[in-house]
Amino acid sequence: MLDPTLMLIDIEAPVLSAMAKVSIVILNWNGKEDTLECLASVGQLDYPNYEVIVVDNGSTDDSVDAISKQYPDTTLLQTGANLGYAGGNNVGIRWVLEHGADYVLLLNNDTVVSTNLLSAFINAEKLLPSGSILGAKIFFYDEPDKLWFAGGQWNSGSNSFEHIGHGQSGSTEFNRVAEVDYITGCALFAGAETFKEVGLLDERFFLSYEETDWCYRARASGHKCIVVPDAKLWHKISSSFGGADTPLFSYFMVRNKLLWAKKHLSQSARISLHKENLRTLCRILLPPLILAKMNLPFVKKLLWSLTTWLKTVRRSLANPMNQATLMALRDYYLGRFGNCPPKVRTLRKQQKKA
Repeated sequence: MLDPTLMLIDIEAPVLSAMAKVSIVILNWNGKEDTLECLASVGQLDYPNYEVIVVDNGSTDDSVDAISKQYPDTTLLQTGANLGYAGGNNVGIRWVLEHGADYVLLLNNDTVVSTNLLSAFINAEKLLPSGSILGAKIFFYDEPDKLWFAGGQWNSGSNSFEHIGHGQSGSTEFNRVAEVDYITGCALFAGAETFKEVGLLDERFFLSYEETDWCYRARASGHKCIVVPDAKLWHKISSSFGGADTPLFSYFMVRNKLLWAKKHLSQSARISLHKENLRTLCRILLPPLILAKMNLPFVKKLLWSLTTWLKTVRRSLANPMNQATLMALRDYYLGRFGNCPPKVRTLRKQQKKA
């Protein structure tokens, strides 16, 4: 656990030592407007010794031209294809490790940062346990005073991760440095040496849970994950997914939670998670049979029940969210990782028509 005395450190104290170099890696995929707004906020940082690396993940819009014209001093790397969050960020991390920096900040392109973001991280890092992985206090972009994330923690009762402080406004409870289970990849600050030790993001995840997995690997090596409340930013939430209630979001969250669990949970915890998946399958494929009146002949009751069941199953299988969930479970148990099947991305249109 984090030393309680460290929870009261003055993050606003001036940086005392020689200024370390920070490389900010921002991943872009068809998100020109978001990325330009993010870069504009990064340009207002009060910490001078940083560089920005934008990794374009195979965009098909005019992101590359717009970014290169408006921010010619930014290093722009092009992958040529959509490698996902993990693969795209790994391109940037490799570049940083090859060219040299003291720290790496992975920053989502759909964010706007506070001017003191890097200063808060740098000052905290010098007072916290060596090699700590730091995260920010993150607010909703559309509701600037409402918390989205003040750290992530695993809830074994619900078999899910929770965002500490989610939805709260004006609370002073989250104004102290806190050790957490993981730091969201929305803004993840760590030393270059830590990345060398822990390794890159696991590209099997493609999108979601890759930073959670990385944090758990880091913690297994003795590093701490700590939220620095004076480091703040505002997040537009799930731009890559098109929203949190989409088939694409459901696919990656279901499949990748299982992959993460396989790597980091105990056998008993994994069994609990698989039981939960079995209940999900039953909900989709075995809706309650509607039985006929007991005074009908047995055969007629059976046929009527089967007909009703088949109609209900067809309706259930036509639901885009259910389709995405079934494909996610199928792909996990068949060992299919990386990007999702193309059909998953088409389900959003089907969902909108429904």
